Amino acid sequence: MREYSVVLLTTAIVTFLASSVIRSLARHFRAMTQVRDRDVHAIPTPRWGGFGMYAGVAAGMLLAHQLPALQRTFGYSSETTAVLVAGGLICLLGAVDDRFDLDPLTKFVGQIACAGVMVLLGVQLQYVYVPFGDIGTVSLGSDVGVPLTILLTVLAVNAMNMVDGLDGLLAGVAGIAALAFFAYSYYLARTGYGDVASAPTLTTALLAGACLGFLPHNFYPARIFLGDSGSMLIGLMLSAAAVSAAGRADPQTLSSLGGVLPLTLPLLIPLAVLAIPLVDLILAVLRRTRARRSPFSPDKQHLHHRLLEIGHSQRRAVLTMYLWSGLLAFGTVAIAITRHTIPVLIAMAVLALIAVVLSQLPKYRRGRPAGPMPQRAKALR
Repeated sequence: MREYSVVLLTTAIVTFLASSVIRSLARHFRAMTQVRDRDVHAIPTPRWGGFGMYAGVAAGMLLAHQLPALQRTFGYSSETTAVLVAGGLICLLGAVDDRFDLDPLTKFVGQIACAGVMVLLGVQLQYVYVPFGDIGTVSLGSDVGVPLTILLTVLAVNAMNMVDGLDGLLAGVAGIAALAFFAYSYYLARTGYGDVASAPTLTTALLAGACLGFLPHNFYPARIFLGDSGSMLIGLMLSAAAVSAAGRADPQTLSSLGGVLPLTLPLLIPLAVLAIPLVDLILAVLRRTRARRSPFSPDKQHLHHRLLEIGHSQRRAVLTMYLWSGLLAFGTVAIAITRHTIPVLIAMAVLALIAVVLSQLPKYRRGRPAGPMPQRAKALR
């Protein structure tokens, strides 16, 4: 744990320092997010935040390679190298999109190519546990494992991109997801199910450090945005961690933990963390279809817009979504690693109810006017 803490802290520091430099470069090369009608920010803001995060991840990985225990991670498999190489490629792809606004098809093909590189370098889903009937563990060959891994990676990349709607939202949610992954994989290693120095544990520690280091620049009022370079890097790293944790070990070896959840948790955590954004996406598609509009047409009726409209500030809306994400992610982990499932579920329900009640109290909403009107926008008038 000491070495993981050093790596996480180093990644956070390098990300924090590099993001200041990247902000100036983004301004120089005009990689800026302009103000649009559906956006919340009030002034053009630099993108390319993914470069700062990638610098931190690379520095943390280099340090891990020099540490006595964590260097075993690089000897056992090439998964960490695959994350570094594919992460760099998808960060570059996102940076080009941040600057020149690539068309959706070109970006989609690029995402598939980056995911394919990651698979070729060693990250591949090899086992799937089917909890229905008597099927049990299914071993996947390359003809199924490769396209399935690419599909999961592309889905994760685009899902994370959808979360990025408010200052600090995606970095915080991704940090929560990474810490939940880390807690789960480290627990399994400490209880004898694998080595403490493993690819998914190191990957999630690096991602958590990068998110923590980037948040001071990105929390409201944001001085730099993640952009596609950051959101796609986050999605790829989370996907790599999930595939590594779920696809390299035979789930039957985890049977002593009890129940089905420990066998499928690495793939359930992303769904748990992204549950609210995915529900918001489904509702948006239904809403637009009912209005006879394209499902992909933008609007200002997403969940974070609604939180702002009822009187929440940007910070309070983001913190509310942090709370929900934390409850879902760490609650799922707690259910999987403890036999006391019912008390955990009750505690989650109580905390969720408290969050809902507090968010509706007038003194917490401070009577803010409907609709987002950041103070910076007023100052510009």
